[in-house]
Amino acid sequence: METNNTGQWLNFLKVIINDTRLNVWHLALLFALIQIAYLQNEHKKLRVSRSRLMAMSHINTLPTYHKYFKQLQDLGYIKYTPCYHPGYRSTVEFLVF
Repeated sequence: METNNTGQWLNFLKVIINDTRLNVWHLALLFALIQIAYLQNEHKKLRVSRSRLMAMSHINTLPTYHKYFKQLQDLGYIKYTPCYHPGYRSTVEFLVF
């Protein structure tokens, strides 16, 4: 991640930390997404896999993962675009920048 994006990430963190609708599972998923974005050197759109997100956010059950991931979409934090091809990953776009 470039240093000029640091301010954007800090503002994003302020927004999600102050949002009382979010609980620990929402935050775990968002922090996992932020870490993946950092590793991919992206700040808007990134490629993800469910298994990696679950492992990084310490969510062990599919119903829990799907529930909170869907809620993040409904709350307007992310846009998820699934990819059903086994050779390509799905994409997640941050909407709060």
